[in-house]
Amino acid sequence: MKILLTRSLHDFAIKELKKRYQVEVHAGKIPMPKDLLISKIRDVDGLICYPYDKIDADIVKAGTKLKAISTFSVGYDHIDVNSASQRGIVVSYTPEVLTRATADLTLALMLDLFRRINEGDRIIRQGKWKTILGPYEFLGSDLHGKTLGIFGMGRIGMAVAKRARGFEMNVLYHNRKRISAQMEKRLNVKYVSLEELFRRSDVVSIHAPHTPKTHEIVNLKLIKKMKRTSFLVNTARGKIINEKDLVTALKRKIISGAALDVFGGEPIDNSNPLTRLSNVVITPHIGSATIETRRKMAEIAVQNLVLSLSGKKPIYQVRTESSRQDLS
Repeated sequence: MKILLTRSLHDFAIKELKKRYQVEVHAGKIPMPKDLLISKIRDVDGLICYPYDKIDADIVKAGTKLKAISTFSVGYDHIDVNSASQRGIVVSYTPEVLTRATADLTLALMLDLFRRINEGDRIIRQGKWKTILGPYEFLGSDLHGKTLGIFGMGRIGMAVAKRARGFEMNVLYHNRKRISAQMEKRLNVKYVSLEELFRRSDVVSIHAPHTPKTHEIVNLKLIKKMKRTSFLVNTARGKIINEKDLVTALKRKIISGAALDVFGGEPIDNSNPLTRLSNVVITPHIGSATIETRRKMAEIAVQNLVLSLSGKKPIYQVRTESSRQDLS
């Protein structure tokens, strides 16, 4: 069997794949150009891709020998899962393992916003710290005691809720489907509508999957319901937020600030208006970027592919649209 990787993986993972298959690793432009991917996919049995690879219906159709797609990510909105399913192609992904790393980053971004860490770093580097700060200068806010609103109570949302308890935060949540009363009690969270979540929270953290229903659901109308002192954090998917509306809200000080690890189109550069706003903390999609997490993701991506090509069920198989659950 032949395997195609749209980008190189850890050495141990490549070595493992080469024990079983003929392996081709794309070493050119990232993401792999569509026309090149179509030409290569015709002759392979398995594909390992990344979240920036658009595996649409055209590519799926071109993969006449394709039996399995394994994505190195928890998200799978870049894959036309229904087209793959119709052609009997198994699609797998790597959830759970990156839950802790992404939840940790979420809390780090909250702390940055509330305590103005990145802003303080910039002031020093720009030579603007001229005198010892007085008792009423450069004040941030306490994180403890604040109300956290979690939009999307899947694996990562739950992990964030658990961490928020350490800061003695009050936690509200909104999810496509309400979690059990037992789990609500265990996490000490309260279910509310999406509008109430945005209205009552001091910080809203997004952990929902990107679907047609959540596409740009966070728009100016919803943001206007937030407190002027509140913050917005997104470590899920950029397209859940209408970025133009967010820029407008930040410029007008409708909310105090935002922290974003994901964007509508990636990568972004300094032409993006978000980069020129002082009340925004931005990171380059590093939610799962720890040594330990990425190695485990590589292990799972390989295992998923091997199992699928062996006719067995992968560790984590993506469900079709009709049965998709919130697994964020």
